[in-house]
Amino acid sequence: MSTSRADLNREIALEQAHVDRVYDNLDAATASAKSLAEQGREIYRSDRTGWTREEDGTALFERDAFAYQAARRLAILDAEHEGLVFGRIDLAKDDEARYIGRIGVRDSDYEPLVIDWRAPAAEAFYRATPAEPMGVIRRRVLRCRDDKVIGLEDDLLDSSADTALPIIGEGALMASLTRARGRTMKDIVATIQAEQDEAIRAPYQGVTIIAGGPGTGKTVVALHRAAYLLYTNRARLERGGVLVVGPSNVFMNYIERVLPSLGEDTVTLKAIGSVAADVLGMSSERMDQAEAATVKGSLAMVAVLRRLVRTPLIDHPDALRVRVTVKGEVLGLEARELGRIRDQVLAQTKLNRGRDLALKLVIAALKAKFPEDVGIEPAELDERVREHPSLAMFMNAWWPALSAPRVLARLSDPELTGRVATSLTAEQRAALTASYGWLRGSEADADNLKGWSIADMALLDELVSILGPVPEDRDADVDVFLEGGDVAEVLTTADLLRFERTEDPDEDPQTTYAHILVDEGQDVTPMQWRMLRRRGPQSSWTIVGDPAQSSYPYPEETAKALDELIGRAQRRTFTMSTNYRSPSEVFDLAAKVITKVYPDAELPKAVRSTGIEPRLEATTAADLPAALRGILLDLAGQVNGTIGIVVPPSRLSEVQLLLMGDDRLAAFEDRLIVVTALQAKGLEYDGVVVVSPDEIVAEAPGGVRVLYVALTRATQRLVTLDVDTSKWRSLLD
Repeated sequence: MSTSRADLNREIALEQAHVDRVYDNLDAATASAKSLAEQGREIYRSDRTGWTREEDGTALFERDAFAYQAARRLAILDAEHEGLVFGRIDLAKDDEARYIGRIGVRDSDYEPLVIDWRAPAAEAFYRATPAEPMGVIRRRVLRCRDDKVIGLEDDLLDSSADTALPIIGEGALMASLTRARGRTMKDIVATIQAEQDEAIRAPYQGVTIIAGGPGTGKTVVALHRAAYLLYTNRARLERGGVLVVGPSNVFMNYIERVLPSLGEDTVTLKAIGSVAADVLGMSSERMDQAEAATVKGSLAMVAVLRRLVRTPLIDHPDALRVRVTVKGEVLGLEARELGRIRDQVLAQTKLNRGRDLALKLVIAALKAKFPEDVGIEPAELDERVREHPSLAMFMNAWWPALSAPRVLARLSDPELTGRVATSLTAEQRAALTASYGWLRGSEADADNLKGWSIADMALLDELVSILGPVPEDRDADVDVFLEGGDVAEVLTTADLLRFERTEDPDEDPQTTYAHILVDEGQDVTPMQWRMLRRRGPQSSWTIVGDPAQSSYPYPEETAKALDELIGRAQRRTFTMSTNYRSPSEVFDLAAKVITKVYPDAELPKAVRSTGIEPRLEATTAADLPAALRGILLDLAGQVNGTIGIVVPPSRLSEVQLLLMGDDRLAAFEDRLIVVTALQAKGLEYDGVVVVSPDEIVAEAPGGVRVLYVALTRATQRLVTLDVDTSKWRSLLD
């Protein structure tokens, strides 16, 4: 059904009239929220600064709650002002038209002007198809800039219906796929497809796995699922919290605007290297070399760390002993006896909580060695042993309070690593100790925040679980007066008792969440799954991934860790089967590469074709700057959006300096983005240049699978640039 420009203008005007009505009501709601906030500030405003009556305190609490809710509503209204209305469905029954938007808006009579996209009444907007129209004749997507309608795209779903509804455009999905990409991910709330909507609206209980190949929209579907779950289970999930975990800070910056655009700003977003910051006070973006990263991610590290904790700092047999003298009798314990005591304590409690028990057992063992024929009262013997200076000095050296960084730093010692890491090969132990070479210098500092890697974060978190928190100084004074202007607040005895009761020594220090969403789950190592599990022991989970893109080379270990996490919980899997990102010409090349090393890869169907084949270029290391410059200038004239330059880690700085120092490329600075292949996970660009595929394979823990990631980032055009070698091209034969 063709339409003229006049038809289009008329339809836009009709939709604009409804959008104007929505924004008029939105303005009224905004004014109401501001009025509520002002009332909250005015209620019970007092000039008293020295004391407050109980009834006034209650009123102040009510005022703050009142103002908080009004301010929160204002934030939502402000955040959703752009593109509020994006869809409409025309139903056969009663000629009803429903408008779909990011949040619900009602008129003064409480009639819906816009239905929240997550509401059951909006489900047909996503689920209806020509095969099953669900009573929908036409689905319309409104393209808006601010509060102005600038375009329409229609899908006729029920061609058998007797209707005069005009059909505009080529279809919303295909139109959106051809638009230029920016630096941040956009939501797909207007173009969600039926198989995606099924995953989005799945129940929150248990574990939901969203699988599928590159370009199938797994990430954005999972983010829409988070928004949907918050809408349908708000009380539970807002109270318990929702955590979204991604592979890198680059990725988190890319997706950070999606959830706010869907009306949700209460979600915590963290890169995998930042998850343990709640207990470590630090995070990391640094990647280890491939072999070290693989070793640190392995479950074998659990046993290594436990042996490391069981090995005292004074672990040489000649130094590991204690001697006390009572009435001329020398009482002593040797390394083997002390080892049994240490094992006994650590079997019952965490190291940082076990010193008192360890001291008690050492005293008992020493007292047992006192001759029975030497007369002394038991109480006196106990006192003399307990207060002996040698015992105090020994305990300080043998059982100090230990921080996780201080313990992990010991793996920089090759001799000690050889004793505690017996399950690792010699090559693995060498890679492990080499990764901690920065700790062996004279200025080495285990608390150096820049030294630790992303993989180390999971190991440090494991150590926190084994060690327990470092105890605070018991003799520290407690301030009973808190400074604050002219007002002095007093901490009462009841307050102190309340604070004391809330500290459970057996409770893990990690922050926990009601729901955890893990993206690029195929890259999460077994040790990182253990780290994540501590944040969600009672959580529901959404896990997104594609085994074919895994950078961790032992999928059976990952599967085991994941099975332990899921346990007996309900598990459901949704597989996205359509590649919306890659043109078929680009994906055909990538598919040849991955199927040579991973024949079981789930390959989605690419639904678009540009007619432009990928360019396979080659250069030398000396000519790389000139060759890359030429390619980028060509691409900048061929695509309108972003251009990703995907490089091996060893060339990241070199390529970044090239872009900074080239005047011709400076004109495209906002469009050129340099990332490593691992940083490119989950991202997409209109044009992509993959620099030195052979080096990407050699330097990434996942080898060819990581190259597969790099080759599937383009939405329009792909160029590969070999540097000196082109071994990877044999995979195309």
